[in-house]
Amino acid sequence: MAEANGKAPAATDGAARHKPTEKIGSVVSTKMAKTIVVEVSRRVPHPLYKRIIKKRKKFYAHDEQSTAKLGDVVRIVESRPLSRLKRWTLAEVVRRAAQVGAQPSELDVKV
Repeated sequence: MAEANGKAPAATDGAARHKPTEKIGSVVSTKMAKTIVVEVSRRVPHPLYKRIIKKRKKFYAHDEQSTAKLGDVVRIVESRPLSRLKRWTLAEVVRRAAQVGAQPSELDVKV
């Protein structure tokens, strides 16, 4: 029937129609269970004065295995609403943060 009117058949899978939005940012909080807070920075010109300014926004993302740590640079992708604030899912950890101050319990050192 689709060939009869000269139109190609519509794609049935969702991947062909919509590519999920991705953002890259740094993790600023991991204090919630299976949730990270990612801060995404972008540089935009000021609407009136045209000076480049930094804008930033925080996104709540789902981290199932709790792989992301504080300071990591991560890639998050858009997903269905998981809670009141979470609409993003952790795709991958792009770059690990340098471990600065380790606690003695993390180093297996007797104090």
